Amino acid sequence: MRRYRYVHASAALAALVLALTGCGRSEEGGAGPLSDVEGSWQVESLTTGGRTMHAPETAVLEIRHEKAGGNYGCNGFGAEIVFEGTSALTVTPGPATLVGCKNLDFEKELTKLFKGRLTIDRGPGRLTLKTADGSTIAMTPRPPAVDAPLTATEWTVDATVNGDTVTSLPLEAGGKAHFVITDGTAAGSLGCNRFSAKATVEGSMLTFGPLTSTRMACEGQVGAVERALTDLFGSGPLTWKIQDRTLTLTAPDGNGLTAEAASAAE
Repeated sequence: MRRYRYVHASAALAALVLALTGCGRSEEGGAGPLSDVEGSWQVESLTTGGRTMHAPETAVLEIRHEKAGGNYGCNGFGAEIVFEGTSALTVTPGPATLVGCKNLDFEKELTKLFKGRLTIDRGPGRLTLKTADGSTIAMTPRPPAVDAPLTATEWTVDATVNGDTVTSLPLEAGGKAHFVITDGTAAGSLGCNRFSAKATVEGSMLTFGPLTSTRMACEGQVGAVERALTDLFGSGPLTWKIQDRTLTLTAPDGNGLTAEAASAAE
């Protein structure tokens, strides 16, 4: 299990938008943003070393004013940007998460390419960033994100939270804890045992009633995650927040979880 300072990709993008919306910049003494560059981009592919690598759907880039952030495909990142008029930009990478995932080959290449001086090539509905050796990052405009609803959505727990630290679930427990909130009731799995409970939503607060669950013995990392979730759900009102398709539940003591929207419940 890896511990790391982490801002989930969707949260990072939303934070950038909130912090930088309305910020203009000067273009060689002029006023106004580079409207055809600044915004949300879906990374489509990379070309490097004579090969083309198609991007996973999760590879996104947000450019706002002199900042950038997004997701290499699994890991979130931030960066500083300096524009050279409208023809080039220089990228200085910032913090990034360090989660092991299946898209690591693509992530490693995108990490190498999205730094230093990049020239800007514009096309209809497309933006391409080029490195000095001719490698490219091809992108298309990203549709505005739509937050998943709290209710009638299946949420799969992917990390636990302790203050500013988010700990990804161990491989053994990954994908096993999930729940759905419908008609005032929460039901799902704690990772090993099935559970149900009353669920009350009042504004930004979510309160679980006493949990009813099966009683299988749960050992190892799966058992540890289950105990953590049981304690969290029983700790009283939780603050809930959704950004894009990520739900964060936080208790007053700073403990909590993050969960990804899987699918709408039937």
